[in-house]
Amino acid sequence: MASIGKIARRSFLVGTVAVAGGVAFGYWRYRTPYPNPLEPGEGAAVLNPWVVVDSDGVTLITPRADKGQGAVQVQAALLAEELDVDPGEVRTAFGPPAPVYYNSVVASEGMPVAATDDGIIARLMREGVSDAAAKLLGMQVTGGSTTVPDAYEKLRRAGAVARETLKRAAAARTGADVADLRTEAGRVILPDGTALPYADLAAEAAEVEAPDFVALRDPAEWRILGQPVQRLDMAAKCTGTQDFGIDHRQEGLLHATVRTHPGWGDSVTSIDSRAAEGMRGVERVVQITGGVGVIADNTWRAMRAAEAVQIDWGPSPIAESSDAMWEGFAGSFTEDRRDSRFKDEGDVEAALAGAEVMEAEYRVPFLAHAPLEPMNATVQVSGDRVDVWTGTQIPRFLQANVAEVVGVDPEQVHVHNTMIGGSFGHRLEDLHVRQAAEVAMRVPGRPVKMTWSREEDMAHDFPRTMQLARMRGAVRDGRVEAYDLSIAAHSTFASQGPRWGVPAAGPDIAIVAGAWDQPFAIPNYRVTGYRVPGGVPVSSWRSVGASGNGFLHDGFLDELIHAAGADPLEERLRLCWHAPSRRVLEAVGEMCGWDGPRMGEGRGRGVAYCLSFGVPTAEVVEVTATEDGIRIDAVYVAAEVGRVLDPVNVEAQMTGGALFGLGHAMFSELTFAGHQVEQRNYDLYETLRLPQVPKVIEARALETTDEIRGIGEPPVPPAAPALANAIFAATGERLREMPFAKAVRFV
Repeated sequence: MASIGKIARRSFLVGTVAVAGGVAFGYWRYRTPYPNPLEPGEGAAVLNPWVVVDSDGVTLITPRADKGQGAVQVQAALLAEELDVDPGEVRTAFGPPAPVYYNSVVASEGMPVAATDDGIIARLMREGVSDAAAKLLGMQVTGGSTTVPDAYEKLRRAGAVARETLKRAAAARTGADVADLRTEAGRVILPDGTALPYADLAAEAAEVEAPDFVALRDPAEWRILGQPVQRLDMAAKCTGTQDFGIDHRQEGLLHATVRTHPGWGDSVTSIDSRAAEGMRGVERVVQITGGVGVIADNTWRAMRAAEAVQIDWGPSPIAESSDAMWEGFAGSFTEDRRDSRFKDEGDVEAALAGAEVMEAEYRVPFLAHAPLEPMNATVQVSGDRVDVWTGTQIPRFLQANVAEVVGVDPEQVHVHNTMIGGSFGHRLEDLHVRQAAEVAMRVPGRPVKMTWSREEDMAHDFPRTMQLARMRGAVRDGRVEAYDLSIAAHSTFASQGPRWGVPAAGPDIAIVAGAWDQPFAIPNYRVTGYRVPGGVPVSSWRSVGASGNGFLHDGFLDELIHAAGADPLEERLRLCWHAPSRRVLEAVGEMCGWDGPRMGEGRGRGVAYCLSFGVPTAEVVEVTATEDGIRIDAVYVAAEVGRVLDPVNVEAQMTGGALFGLGHAMFSELTFAGHQVEQRNYDLYETLRLPQVPKVIEARALETTDEIRGIGEPPVPPAAPALANAIFAATGERLREMPFAKAVRFV
C-alpha cells in the first residue's frame, strides 16, 4: 500500500460535499461535513478525502483497517465500479486519523433494536441516531462487520463524482460537450474516439468545480461488483513481501519489549535490572506504567533482557483463580445486577408454574484473540511531534491516547496505519502503543519498535468475557411452550469504552447479543442479561457477545426441541416467523440433504441458527464418533447477506468464520491461577489444526434483499451449537460447557 504524506504534485481529490453529506439531523455540527485531512503537495488541490488521481493513476484512501478480511479489495471495487477503472490498478493507502472518516454504521449494533424490526422508529435508530452518535464521537473504527456497509455508498459516490469531474476537465480542454463524453478503463473517451488517460487530466481536474450530486449506476449495469475480484494483496502475501506493522524499518531504529504486571495490576514493589542492563545489545531498562520496558539493538535481545529483570509485583485487582471467577458469576443473578430484559413475551413464570420444568446451566470461557502477528508499534517522539507506525482499528482513539501519554495535542500525533496480520478484535485496543510511547519518550528523536512477546500478549489480551447462563423451559403437546434464558457476563462496552474515551452508560447489549433478538415464536419467551462487575478487562472478540450467546441460546433450544420429540430443523422452521431466517434454514437443510439428526451408527448432524449483525445464519455440522474420538466430517453454512459484492471473498469469510467458531468451541480457553493467565502461548492455547478441518465445507450466500451487510462475524456464533448438537445426535451426550475437549476427544 502507498503511504500518505503530502499528496503528490499534479494530483486532485474529488467532491467532499457530494461524498460526505448525510441526513440533515437538525443541528449544525452533524449537518456540516468535516474538513478534508489531506494536505496537497505543490500545485495540487484537495477536494475529497477518499480519491486521489495523479500522474501515477488512481489511489484509494481507505480509513478502515485491513486485517486479512479483504477490506481493501472490496473498497477498491466499490470505487472502481463508478470510476471506470480496473480494481487491480487502484493503489491503496490508509487515511490518517480524521473525523471525516467516522464509521456511520458501527454504532448501530449497540442499539436495542432488533434487526428484524423494520418499523419507522427502528430504522430511525439504526440509520439516524446511530449515524449521528458515531459522527459526534468520531468513531473511526473498523469492526462489527461494518466496513462494506459503511463504504457502500460513500465510495461509489466518490468514484462517480471523480468520474464526472474528469469528464468536465476533458470537456474544458477539448471544447467537447460533457454529455458526449464517456469513460472506460481509466480514460475519458472523446466523441472521435480519442482517449485521455485520467492521469493526464489530473492537473486540469483540480481546477474544475466538482458536481454536487451524481446519480449512481443501477446494479443491473455493474461490471465489477457482484463478480469475483482478484485480491489486491494476495501476491505480496504469498511471496512474503507484504509489509505489516512488525516489518517497519527506518534509520536509527531501536527495539524494545515490556514486562508488565501479570495480574493486571499497576503497581511494582521493586525492580532489579542490573543483570539485564549488563547483557549484550541492551541500551537501557526503563520503568513504565505497571512494569518495565527494555530497549536494545534487536527484539530478541530485548526479550531476553526483559526476562532477566527481577520484579516484585504489587497486588492484583482480579480474582485469584477461574473457580473464584465462576463463583462471582454465579452470584450475579440478582436484581441489582440485572442489566437488560429486552425480550419478555407472554408470561414465563405462569407457563413454568404449571409444567414440568427443564433446567440447565451453560458455560463459555474467556477467549484470547491470539493473532499471529504479535502486538507491536513503532513510535518516534521528536520535540512536539510524535509518529506512530502500527496496525490499528481505532486510529483516532489511539491518537488521543498517545497524545495524553506524551503530553501533546492529538494533532501532533501522526498515525501511519499498516496492514494487520490478524486481529479478531484485538487491535481495537492500544495498550501496547501507549507502552511504546512511554518507552520512546526515554530516547527522544529515536524511533523505537516495541513488540510484545507471545507470553505478554496472552497475559494481557483483553479477552472475550466468560459467560454463565441459566435456562429454564417447558414443552407441551410436542411444542416448545416456554423459554427463560438468563446470561451473566462482564460488560464489554463498560470495559472498553473508557479506554476509547467513549461513555458507556446504559445497558450493554453485548451481554445478550445473539440471544435476545432471535425470531422464534415461542409463546412465553424471556431473555435477561446480568452484568458481572469488575474482574479481568475484556474487549470485543470476533462476533462479540453473540460468539458465546449463539451457543447458549441455540444449545438449550435444541434440548427443548428434543424433549418435545420434534425434528431439530423442522421445529426451528415452524417456530421461525422471519422470512429471511426461514430461507437460510431451508437452504442449509437442502445443502446437507437433511433427513433427520441421526445418520446411522455413531454418526450425527446438528443444526443451529443465530441472527447477529443483521445477518441470519444457519449451519449444519456432521460428525462421526470413532474409537479415537469425534471426527468432524462436514460443515454447511447459509447466510442472508443481502447484495453480494464479491462472491469469492464472501465465501471465504463464511467458511473461515465457521471454522474459527468450531476451533474455539473445541479447544480454546483462558484460565487463571494465582491471578494470572495459565495459557501463555499456542502450546497451551489450542485451536483447530489443519488435520481436523472437515473434508466438506460448503457455503451459500442468499441474496433476497437489497441491503448491504457484513459477513465477517455472523458465521461464528452458530458453529459451536451446531457441533454440540451433532455430537448429541451421534453419541447422546449433551455438551453444555466450552471448550468441548473437556468432555470429548477430537480427531
